[in-house]
Amino acid sequence: MARLIINETKKLGTIAPEIYGHFSEHLGRCIYEGIYVGEDSDIPNVNGMRKDVVNALKEIDIPLLRWPGGCFADEYHWRDGIGNKNERKKMINTNWGGVVEDNSFGTHEFMELCRQLGCKTYINGNVGSGSVREMSEWIEYMTLDGTSPLSDLRKANGHEEPFRVDYFGVGNENWGCGGNMTPEYYGNEYRRYQTFIRQYDQDNPIMRICCGANSEDYYWTEDVMRTCYAHTTPEQHGFMDLLSLHYYTLPEGWLPKVSATEFDADLWYKTLWAAHHIEELIVRHGAIMDKYDPEKKVGMSVDEWGTWFEVEPGTNPGFLYQQNTMRDALVAGISLNIFNKHCDRVKLACIAQMVNVLQSVILTEGEKMIKTPTWHVMYMFRHHQGAELLDSSLTGVGTAGVKDDRMVPELTESVSVKDGVITITVNNLSFEEDRELEIQFADTGAREIVECLILKGDDARDKNTFDEPDKVAVKEYKGYRVDGGRIVLTVPCASVIELRVKG
Repeated sequence: MARLIINETKKLGTIAPEIYGHFSEHLGRCIYEGIYVGEDSDIPNVNGMRKDVVNALKEIDIPLLRWPGGCFADEYHWRDGIGNKNERKKMINTNWGGVVEDNSFGTHEFMELCRQLGCKTYINGNVGSGSVREMSEWIEYMTLDGTSPLSDLRKANGHEEPFRVDYFGVGNENWGCGGNMTPEYYGNEYRRYQTFIRQYDQDNPIMRICCGANSEDYYWTEDVMRTCYAHTTPEQHGFMDLLSLHYYTLPEGWLPKVSATEFDADLWYKTLWAAHHIEELIVRHGAIMDKYDPEKKVGMSVDEWGTWFEVEPGTNPGFLYQQNTMRDALVAGISLNIFNKHCDRVKLACIAQMVNVLQSVILTEGEKMIKTPTWHVMYMFRHHQGAELLDSSLTGVGTAGVKDDRMVPELTESVSVKDGVITITVNNLSFEEDRELEIQFADTGAREIVECLILKGDDARDKNTFDEPDKVAVKEYKGYRVDGGRIVLTVPCASVIELRVKG
């Protein structure tokens, strides 16, 4: 029997709510149709935002939303998306499908969406095809509380008070679609651009995000950090608040050739191995960051993560629309547990993407909407937001898999406490074997089970569809017993469990 030992007296740090952030790009049907339908739509909306989507996102306590990209960010010019919608400049979305972008969803619409969600804002600026002046003026337009041509323009466009910008990304994937830059070149560009992100609201400073690496590109992390820290005083080191990391779960490498819904045990384990690999990336990139930032003042922002499979048959390949099964749910559970356990460095993360793109939490079709298995994982894990990570360790856990080079741990977990309630989240990565888990507490023991939920399909390939929207859904689970202060829990194969305990 595997054993989970929890030391509830040893707190290891706060799990930033922003680790549970989301990503919305002008890509496929994420923004248009998925989130924004316009005020005149027959689909129920508030100021153009779908009521059903907003309500579903509020259920999972979405803490932060990133916009407008992604690759789209480095071809986006913010002035095209303000003012009278009938007069906004149209453009071709050259990154995603070659479709016409009419810019009817711009700065004001994004801020309205975040207002309805009650979440923080993360805006990505344009370095690849933009200018320092353009980025600086966008910051002024959004955040200056005073009189200037740009703040007056914002007021004329209907928003008297300044907007709140919580995070601002200086470019996106500048090693690739954001300009094909070298790390040294980007590092110097970052130093220049961030200088002009003025902090007009000293009480709510904007957190600046530097473009970090893609996957295993440790060279990028090393050289960007070296360039940004060269010829600076300790006081100047504050010009970087977070460094990003992008990593997609690709079971067969790039580009994906794997169906989102049809897979066998071998592909199941390849996928989960790829998801679990993100822990090695966090550790190794974090070690490089430690050389320059040993006090961990700079957070890691994993602001693009999730599965990337073949698009659904018959859909536009440039729209990246894929279905979502229990395999995606396990990827989410694995990833979030890892982020929790590295909360000393990981301070922000955004699943890609929120609606109708890649590992979405929501899918829409006209007026219909469904919550994916990944949505249900986010629902189960929401109690970790802002909680204190507890010291925990698994023993007696074997590995599962088909091939030796793609073995994964049978179980993964993380544990936190908030308001006197301990939240335990456990994943069983085995394709077909249930596992018994004994949970022991170092101090008080278990006194009261507050909640136990499970997410599991009848088959690992199960998914929610518009005909069967609740085929995979969170359910109350009774597969445990309390025995002398310990809990013995049956963790079924291919499942995610949340257990909440009062000590």
